[in-house]
Amino acid sequence: MSFLKNFFSSRNNNPYGEMGFTDHIEDLRWHIIRILVVFMVCAIFVFFRVEWIFEHIILGPAKPDFIAYKWFCWLAKLLHIDALCLTDVSIKFQNTELAGQFVMALSVSGMLGLILSFPYMLWELWKFIRPALKPKEIRYARSFVFWGSLLFFIGVLFSYLIIAPYTLNFFGSYQLSPSFQNIITMDNYYDTMSDLILGMGVVFELPIIVYFLSRLGILTPKLMRDKRRYAIIILLLLAEVITPPDWFSCFIVFIPLYILFELSVLISDRAVKERKRKQALDENS
Repeated sequence: MSFLKNFFSSRNNNPYGEMGFTDHIEDLRWHIIRILVVFMVCAIFVFFRVEWIFEHIILGPAKPDFIAYKWFCWLAKLLHIDALCLTDVSIKFQNTELAGQFVMALSVSGMLGLILSFPYMLWELWKFIRPALKPKEIRYARSFVFWGSLLFFIGVLFSYLIIAPYTLNFFGSYQLSPSFQNIITMDNYYDTMSDLILGMGVVFELPIIVYFLSRLGILTPKLMRDKRRYAIIILLLLAEVITPPDWFSCFIVFIPLYILFELSVLISDRAVKERKRKQALDENS
């Protein structure tokens, strides 16, 4: 137990003291090593249950009884909008490589291992940058790990439960000609799912990124408000690309993205005020 305690503790005995360049590199090396160890533990944990996970979670959005489809149909009846109810999900898969299924098991384990270990990655990042912050800055950034992890998981769940079902339903049912039959390769399906899930997880980190850019003076709420119309167009295009071609589906995806943008504007405003307050205190001291 003492070995684990020493391994997961900071390598620098004086975190607020001066460190040389080589000390920073050594400290960063141990942060990366600990991240890799936790990632591998999470990936191995997933690998031992990968058959069940692949069948019920990864392939979930490709099945008609997926829980999100039940929610969509319930909402469709409530709002009297039949387009919301996605019931014609029928996708056939094939494996074209001898080691394809084993490689897929490793890929799924890696992706879910990354998702599960993401909060710890943020924690190690926080421990690395914390010595460079002043006590007041630490107070403002203390909740970085919590909010960063929460937003990431919200993005992952939003993509898995909302975006992925609509995307799979649209492209799986789209037919250029009756002569063609959609038989999707395992790799293509997994690549689409992983890009959507991890991509939205990263997109939902926007408020965190905006906060730190605003604290550094690179971004301002005025700039974001002035460019709001362009942001709306970009968000609408993004929502249109990842949803079927009907207005309500696009609207469902656009709303959270726009809320995320407006939340980022408020966060930027707060960060700028904190930066100006800090500058005023430094000038008076």
